[in-house]
Amino acid sequence: MDSESFNHEQLAGQRLMVGFDGTDMNPDLKFLIDILKVGGIILFSRIISNPDQIKQLCASAQGYAFSCGQPPLFIAIDQEGGQVARLKEPFTQFPGNPAMKGEADAVNFARVTARELIEIGLNMNMAPVLDVALDEGQSIVASRAFGSDPQWVSKLGTKVIEQLQQKGIMSVAKHFPGIGRTTLDSHIEMPTLDVDPNTLESSDLLPFKAAIQHNVAGIMLSHILYRQLDPEWPASLSTRIARDMLRSRLGFRGIVMTDDLDMGAIEIRYDIKTIIKQILSADIDVALICHRSQKIENAFEKILDTISRSPETKKTAVASAGRILKMKGKYLDDLKGN
Repeated sequence: MDSESFNHEQLAGQRLMVGFDGTDMNPDLKFLIDILKVGGIILFSRIISNPDQIKQLCASAQGYAFSCGQPPLFIAIDQEGGQVARLKEPFTQFPGNPAMKGEADAVNFARVTARELIEIGLNMNMAPVLDVALDEGQSIVASRAFGSDPQWVSKLGTKVIEQLQQKGIMSVAKHFPGIGRTTLDSHIEMPTLDVDPNTLESSDLLPFKAAIQHNVAGIMLSHILYRQLDPEWPASLSTRIARDMLRSRLGFRGIVMTDDLDMGAIEIRYDIKTIIKQILSADIDVALICHRSQKIENAFEKILDTISRSPETKKTAVASAGRILKMKGKYLDDLKGN
């Protein structure tokens, strides 16, 4: 299967990673996979009861995707350790990035986490956090970041990336180009940063550059407005940041995705048609919508309509689907036919 052979519906669906309701393979999840042809699903605590249940759910979802002639699914989770860990006991609980004392801690976290995720059928971890918490007392991400030294963040972050991916779990570094300077929570409102690009270059961007050099599978964009990079659009909707900076200048060839489009920073400002228009213009591969709502269908329809009307958008959609399929081929090839 290659992206050139995809129909318009597949080109649209592969751009979506979505949340859903229910703890088993239900008609709505089948609808998301078969009719909307979503490229991935993301799991949250609300649908998790025990390891066997998650393992059966993941296996059923992958099996159903195969029966529908679809590529394997990205099945993702936020398992950073510390305060952001969707899997609770009996899964191993780690104190989080700020508690790591060195590379050995990073390696141990990643190896154990990868093994436990693989065992239950997951293949992508929305980790590590590569934000540099420059003001540890005020930074919104201080309790999730490795620290305030860009070199230290790079060192531990790349160890996590290496070990997760060596064990078969795709790593998604976040939140590009860095939220460590913000104090406002983008789950509620959109933070604004007025920081000189040279300052970002010498600090906030260093861990992401290191992640790219270590072939990180994915990078998640933040919902922050960086006035001196793009005065109009937050990073998650910005052509200047996603396409021009991350892809063209930094040379990232992996999967670029938004943060959750249900977060307040985005939801209270933009309708889904505007959001999707920007995502397609910015060459962003995956729109992340973490709660089950009509927004998912609307996003699919907007992508589909734009691809159908615009040959140029279809061309970029084929390229995006190609990147997605390449990553799935690298990590999920053994799922074909299972």
